[in-house]
Amino acid sequence: MLYTAMTFLLTLGPWNIGFNEENAQLVLRHPEQQIVIAGTLEFTRGEEAWKIVSPRDNVKTRLAICDKNNDVQGYITFQQNGSRLELLFSHRTRQFYEGKLTFTGNVEFREASFPCRTEASVEDRVLSLATGRGADSCLNDTLFAPEEDLALKIRAAELNLATGKGKQYALRCSGRIQETAEAVFVLDVEKDYFKNRYIPYYTPIDRKRCPTPPTGWMSWNLYFDKATAEDNLAEARIGKEFLQPFGMEFWSIESWQGNSDQLPVSNFYNLNLEVNEKQFPQGMKQLADDIRALGFRPGLWTAPFGTGNKDFYEAHKDWFLHDKEGKPMRTWNGVYTIDPSNDEVVEHLRKIHDIASHQWGYEFFKIDGMSGSGGGYCAHFFERPYVKEAFQNPDCPNPFERCVAAFREGIGPDRVFLACQGHYSGPEAKYADAARIGADIVHPNQPVKWANLLNQAGRTINQIFAHNIVFYADPDTLLVNEALTLEEARVSTTIVSLPGQMMFSGDKLAELPRERMRLLQQTLPVCDIRPVKLYPLFKHLPVWDLNVQRPWGNYHVVALFNWSEEEAEIGFDFTELGLPQDDTSYQVYEFWTNQYEGCFQKRFQKTVPPHAVRLLAVHRNENRPQFLSSDRHITQGAVDIENLAWDADAKKLSGSVRLVGKNPTTLRFYCPEGWKCAGVETGAKQTTRTETNGKVLALTLEMPESGVVSWTLQF
Repeated sequence: MLYTAMTFLLTLGPWNIGFNEENAQLVLRHPEQQIVIAGTLEFTRGEEAWKIVSPRDNVKTRLAICDKNNDVQGYITFQQNGSRLELLFSHRTRQFYEGKLTFTGNVEFREASFPCRTEASVEDRVLSLATGRGADSCLNDTLFAPEEDLALKIRAAELNLATGKGKQYALRCSGRIQETAEAVFVLDVEKDYFKNRYIPYYTPIDRKRCPTPPTGWMSWNLYFDKATAEDNLAEARIGKEFLQPFGMEFWSIESWQGNSDQLPVSNFYNLNLEVNEKQFPQGMKQLADDIRALGFRPGLWTAPFGTGNKDFYEAHKDWFLHDKEGKPMRTWNGVYTIDPSNDEVVEHLRKIHDIASHQWGYEFFKIDGMSGSGGGYCAHFFERPYVKEAFQNPDCPNPFERCVAAFREGIGPDRVFLACQGHYSGPEAKYADAARIGADIVHPNQPVKWANLLNQAGRTINQIFAHNIVFYADPDTLLVNEALTLEEARVSTTIVSLPGQMMFSGDKLAELPRERMRLLQQTLPVCDIRPVKLYPLFKHLPVWDLNVQRPWGNYHVVALFNWSEEEAEIGFDFTELGLPQDDTSYQVYEFWTNQYEGCFQKRFQKTVPPHAVRLLAVHRNENRPQFLSSDRHITQGAVDIENLAWDADAKKLSGSVRLVGKNPTTLRFYCPEGWKCAGVETGAKQTTRTETNGKVLALTLEMPESGVVSWTLQF
């Protein structure tokens, strides 16, 4: 819209404001950030529409509101503070009427952006997630552009943001006017949203190097320090058959260093690339080649902030930290801990990772001993005043960052770097592709326990807001072995996979029952999922909601977690999922128990056993045959359904699905009363059956090779 058409023009700080009295068009421009918000202002008092006009007095920072007699009865005042613009309403003298101010229009922002939430609430009980462009919600209040770390925050009593094409978003916001002056709409352009609040080293994920969250297997949580090269390869052969076809990518080696066959890590020979020849007799290059020959990309664990190798220490004493009595400083990383202010040390860190990457051939590096939660990890340790005093250069401003930068330089720009434990508040966000956000899923030489899963869930809830933005979150290994009940194994599977986190398995694969192996398969490949609430949360939330948008449809996958020791009733209002507050009904299907729950309005609630989760697909009720769920992946269609279409005239439901060869996938469909499937057309081997008294049709498809197959259901 051109300013020449405006009857009201105003500049406040970075904002240019224009209003056309003839058609009530309001245009708000932020030229510096190339943001344009344009639409129509309306004011209603009950059923009566009042007119919004340009100023009728000498106050040039406000618009006027006229009643049906064309008398001014109130004002819309524009107020600016930095990049924040408020539209305030005030009554004229002696007035106390109620009314509603509404703005309907469009926002031009960024193509590479998404709607989200930045207004935290102490009443948060839902972990909100989304996948796909246009996964909109009535609860969103912000547009965020991750490449620029730029947020456009919009505040209104009633707000709806809907994704359009390209840079466009539809915007509707309303505010009820009460008796006192108040801000009805607030717009705030926040540069460096994450950088200034949480992530000082904010750098978007390099998706050319690492386009998706890494997936793989590692030995430590079941083998601990005893895995040999042949143990790793034996597991990889099983992984090739059962997990690689589903999308598993890496095979990562732990505890390979000299003296690494028994904890603590501080005794390992972490700095000189010496190999434990008893367990890895042919060396690490040969093992990388063998892993690659099985179709996996080889990965390597390192803990390079210290060593237990006395000979190496004696040869490089000035590389290590000593206390005032001259004794070596010990940390989790080594009996002897490196001095990160020493240039020779930093160059050595670069060199050993360069050798492991470019001579040995490893493509994934899990580098340990970083941020953790205490002083045993070096990000904390290097910050202690008495430690800094022991540096060769006590004035070194960035000792930990020097190390992290050296790791990246050594492994190279085309290798994947997992910071373990990494944290969004440090330089890991700049240099690493992924970060271990949780503690070890097991304690040394112990089986996995429920308490470990609670920790895994808590760390996920707390830090998921940075996932798939600055790095991929690694909640630690997904273990599904029989140390956990089947219900608990499903809980861990949901914790890891529903938010789209990294998925590394760590079980002895040959010992897994078929139903447990199936859990791992149902997490692969990792779905491209982003957080919706861009702030940390600090409670074990009972409801996790994934809003799925695909070209063929929109639905929600909702997890109901019972973190307690007793059976519990857990539920949600549909408005808590960001769905409209109306009488729409929704079909609900439960994934883990293969149970059709029924059709619901307003609210859903279910009894969940202790230490358990129920995973629901929630679809808008179409009052005709419709898709409910796929058992291929816990997102229930988001990674395998290619398209879906209903032909009302022909009474046909058609679609296509991506199958994994020799692994059947079952699709389930709701069939209302009076509808019956008369036939199936498909190029795959197929079987059908009815469930839940004929309300659900189950179609199982299987192909000898992986690929996409089409199907049609005739009703």
